[in-house]
Amino acid sequence: MFSKILVANRGEIAVRIIRACKEMGVATVAVYSEADKNALHVALADQSICIGAAEAQESYLNEAQVISAALLTGAQAIHPGYGFLSENAHFARLCRKNGLVFIGPEPDSMERLSDKAVLKELVRGAGLSVIPGTKALSSASEAKREAERLGYPLMLKACAGGGGRGIRLIRAEGELEEAYHQAVGEALSAFGDGSVYLEKYIYPARHVELQMLADEQGHVVCLGDRDCSLQRRNQKLVEETPSPAVGKETRRQIMDLARKALRKIGYVGAGTLEFLLDEEVNFWFMEMNVRLQVEHCITEMLTGIDLVKWQIRIAAGIPLAFGQEDISLEGSAIECRINARGCGTLALLHVPGGPSVRFDTYLMEGTAVSPYYDPLLGKLAVFAGTREEALRKLRAALCELVIDGIPTNIEEQLHIVEDERFTSGNYNLTFMGNR
Repeated sequence: MFSKILVANRGEIAVRIIRACKEMGVATVAVYSEADKNALHVALADQSICIGAAEAQESYLNEAQVISAALLTGAQAIHPGYGFLSENAHFARLCRKNGLVFIGPEPDSMERLSDKAVLKELVRGAGLSVIPGTKALSSASEAKREAERLGYPLMLKACAGGGGRGIRLIRAEGELEEAYHQAVGEALSAFGDGSVYLEKYIYPARHVELQMLADEQGHVVCLGDRDCSLQRRNQKLVEETPSPAVGKETRRQIMDLARKALRKIGYVGAGTLEFLLDEEVNFWFMEMNVRLQVEHCITEMLTGIDLVKWQIRIAAGIPLAFGQEDISLEGSAIECRINARGCGTLALLHVPGGPSVRFDTYLMEGTAVSPYYDPLLGKLAVFAGTREEALRKLRAALCELVIDGIPTNIEEQLHIVEDERFTSGNYNLTFMGNR
């Protein structure tokens, strides 16, 4: 096991990783930008080091600075969290070159799986249905040719990263060229990789993903599904597990196929297979995220398995201590993402409590929210024996949560979880409409 880990991230995920390390008896190093010098993750870590200016390209995306910080502080491994460098094969290879362990998949695996065409062929061979699409596009003119072949409407997506960045819905040819350049620019800014691809648009549909864990010894488990259909402009707002749209037998079948797919790929680490679920409850594979997901905490609440700790153990070569038969998916866990709606300084924070209520956040009184980073302030999640109980608990927790001094979406989240379409479980990606 590692004795010291550098956390190459910020915000709530950096706090989450540092806490997991503390519970494992592992020392931590926090890196931070000039804008984050007073951040909670900096205060919680055993050591901290400034790696650049507020802009992500100058700090959290600066590979050389992150590596230098790890070497300077004697860290043995780097945990990238999600976003930033978490799906960057070049950075993972740079870690290895400098004698550091990247807590995530092998760089060759990341590179291979970043090729959407290769990945789709691999999972198709394992029995999964795949959404028709393209490889990475080299130009807007190639995008136009491929769009004509596939037919509109289409989704234009970034090859790297996630979080809804670099994604555009293209309904007709006249929208494509401008959307292409916008998506490339957005992806380059967010992930340092401007490559994009096209795929057919399935409508109406739900967004359902499967959480996977795989170790070096060839053991693969699926920790159930998460429904992430509550989105605005491809940004997730509410997630729940298990999905109310998926029956137990269908869930068992798709989980079996997902495990088969990961064995075929030879993947090691935590990863997520993402699907669109159509009205006939057919799963259409979209992509794989080779990192920790923002919404991992509801899977942890449902299964009792700490995904961050297991990421670290797997990277250290430790085999999974449980099999598929040990995974329980009984109950219901639901999460609301609490986002800032502008800048501000936190004057008062009151976090709801009670059994199985969790608020992952980096907020503390005096925290200033800057315009440089993602607006996510925290994730309010609850667990209960039934979905109805979980919904009641979530509504109560939202009513109790107080964040004063920073404009937030708490009120909107309360409206969402009280909406009959959501409470009935009969919702899809159209839920937010033009809201």
